Formats: sequence, C-alpha cells, structure tokens
Amino acid sequence: MGRKWFNIKDKKAEKEKQASRVNAKFGIEIYMAAKAGAPDPVANQKLHFAIERAKMNSVPRHVIERAIEKAKGSADENYSELRYEGFGPNGSMIVVDAVTNNVNRTAADVRAAFGKNGGNMGVTGSVAYMFDSTSIIGLAKGDADEILELLMEADIDVRDVVQEDEQVVIYGEPNDFSAIQETLKANGYEEFTAAEIAMIPQNEVTLEGDDLEKFEKLIDVLEDNEDVQNVYHNVNLDGEE
Repeated sequence: MGRKWFNIKDKKAEKEKQASRVNAKFGIEIYMAAKAGAPDPVANQKLHFAIERAKMNSVPRHVIERAIEKAKGSADENYSELRYEGFGPNGSMIVVDAVTNNVNRTAADVRAAFGKNGGNMGVTGSVAYMFDSTSIIGLAKGDADEILELLMEADIDVRDVVQEDEQVVIYGEPNDFSAIQETLKANGYEEFTAAEIAMIPQNEVTLEGDDLEKFEKLIDVLEDNEDVQNVYHNVNLDGEE
C-alpha cells in the first residue's frame, strides 16, 4: 500500500511544481480551517493539520499567515467543501475533493472532465466505499519496528508501519493523525517526508493502451482545476501488482 501511495504522490508532485497554484490551494484550505474554528493551530487541530501539510509542500510563511489573518477578519467568502465520485476508463474509480465558492461552476467542470475523458460521474457513495481514509506519516529515517513499538506504548493503534526506500511510513486511523505526529516529535522524530490524510484504494487495477492515456488525461484535467484540492484513484500507475 505504501509504495503505491508514494508513487502516486511523486507523480502528483511533478505537476505541483507550479508554486502559485499550490500556494493558492493551501491558502484556501488554511483559511477555511481557521474560519471554522479558532485561528490558533494549538487550539484548532484542523488548522494545525493544514499548516503542517502546507509547510511540507514548501508554502511560504507569508502565505500561511495571510490566510489566517484573512480568517480573523469579518469577510466571509462562503467556500464549500465538496466530494465528487466517478468512474474512469475500464471501471477505474476516482474520488475528487474540492473547495469552491461557486458550486455550480465546479460541478460542471468536474462533470465535463469525466465526460470528455472516457469517464462518468457517480452518485454519492458509489466509489468512496472502496477507499479507506488513512493517516499517512512518512519519516526520512528510523526503524519501522522501533517506531511501531513506540506508538503501541503510546496506546495508538496503527494499521501498518513499513520501511520503504530508506524511509519509514506509518499508516493509521484518520482520527489519530495528530497523536501519531505529536508522539513522533516528542521522541525526537522531526524530519517528515509525508503528512497526509488520504483516501487509499482497497484494491488496484491496471490500465493499458488507450484506457491508460484517457485516464491520465482525466487525472491531469481534474488536478489542473483550481477548485480541486485532491484526486484519489485506484489505478496502479507503476505497473506493479
């Protein structure tokens, strides 16, 4: 599970070298988190999570601070968090998370992306049940067995701790995201390579030829949409079983 997630992440990172787009998306996420609760990451775990993710994606401090200050003001931009589910070529499954101030625009764009690239939209619940919401914490160094023991001693149940490509990856329950990260920090683990709550597919499929080309184009179009925050799917883009 882990290696496949990091391969997907690496491919996505290639697209997200456009810093302004990344900054804008995290700015909205931080603004919404701060607006929904206290504008203090110590008191607001959702804000803390958003800031940690932003830092890991090299979002500048001024972008983070500006989003928080904006949330403290009286203006309210009325953003909505949305989830779309659909099918790509040959039965592939896709979950799209978006944040928008224009629901009609975003829905139309996402529907068009599916329709023009060999896919179709599904109803709520048609796809997401085949994915598991998962805390994913990556460490640049460490020993998987020692970290598993450390987390167990802290009464944190994790799904898996694996050693992958000279890093350690912890998979846990989404509600334990902050507890895992804080426990690691308290024990001297500071260099994180990942900090996400992601949708991990329970099973993967492999596409070939035209199906693969259409699928990759569909994902590109979805990820290029300024309202889309995350795109999850069950296609093995690595060719590994």
